[in-house]
Amino acid sequence: MSSMSTPGSNDAAAGEVRWHLELESKPDFDEAMARIYAWFEQAIIDRPPVRFARHNALYEEADAAAQARYPTLKEWWFDEEYQIERFLQQIEGKRFLAETFPIFWPNLGPNVFAGCYGCLLEFGEVTSWAEPMLHDYTQPVALDWNSEYIGKLDNLTQRALAICSGKFMVGYTDLHPGIDWLAALRGSEQLCLDLFDEPDGVRTVIQRNPQDFHAFFNRYDAMLKAKRQLSVSWMGIPSFATMHIPSCDFATMISPAQFREFVFPVLYAETVGITHNVFHVDGKGVARHLDAILELPNIQAIQWVQGVGADRPIMQWVPLIQRIQAAGKSVVVDLDRWELDAFMAAIAPEGIFLCLASDGEEDEHAVLRQVAAW
Repeated sequence: MSSMSTPGSNDAAAGEVRWHLELESKPDFDEAMARIYAWFEQAIIDRPPVRFARHNALYEEADAAAQARYPTLKEWWFDEEYQIERFLQQIEGKRFLAETFPIFWPNLGPNVFAGCYGCLLEFGEVTSWAEPMLHDYTQPVALDWNSEYIGKLDNLTQRALAICSGKFMVGYTDLHPGIDWLAALRGSEQLCLDLFDEPDGVRTVIQRNPQDFHAFFNRYDAMLKAKRQLSVSWMGIPSFATMHIPSCDFATMISPAQFREFVFPVLYAETVGITHNVFHVDGKGVARHLDAILELPNIQAIQWVQGVGADRPIMQWVPLIQRIQAAGKSVVVDLDRWELDAFMAAIAPEGIFLCLASDGEEDEHAVLRQVAAW
């Protein structure tokens, strides 16, 4: 096993500079980042990385009492001071163990990128969704840099950056470019028909999207880097360079041939130039395109989301996870605490990033001892 790299040194292999980020609740920041960087390369320093939070926990509980004080749910989402203060209350007095970080990321829901093209976002208690606005493929499609959603993301980001020093990290918003973006603009059912009836229109519109995505991504990356922040979003895995979470939830509705024809080229363009890409595979419907996803050369890792009901527990997906490992990619896996022993017995630890719900600091230390012996 290799030793921890020196914080602030230049990583010759990656060609990037790393630095120390002083955080009151995360004194082991450097060690945690060293484990993550080893994980990107399917390597281990002393143990696999562990994050003590389930990735879907954000959407499980609404702040109903606070929401009731606002005339509309949109106003609740748009209240910058409240959203940041609510986050500060959540992290107050908390220590962040292992590869868990205090991260505020400006959030207006998964379709905010589509909203910046003119889609109206409808806000619910825990998420938002886009109203389709693209009626046909002759209609102009352009990113509106004066969108109220971009203005709100700017304000949320800048307000958080102004007070974050020593307290928390600031990330960037959830982004769904590519065919998920087009599904929001057009409507998923209509887009399914378009793949047969108007394939040229689909290709013409979607092939221009990666350029907009990179401009949008770079806008917020520049804001973060100007304040010595890392590149990080809702997944909570930071990079000193750039980190993106490509995905294609719409892939559950199309064939492998359609994925390769319409989706693969756009994903390729989307991930080029990003240092670290962790692909969000949301369930078995997306997983049927795994062969194509694993062929994307700029993907370092896969986040496997096994779903609920019959798609749990995790052990039925061990062959799929091993298949990802065999392809030379790392894997992010959400587990229930009781599954950990069996999972560790079945899977090699190289390239595994574990995410578990926390039962308190004592249990977190027990998990880390257990994982260190893997």
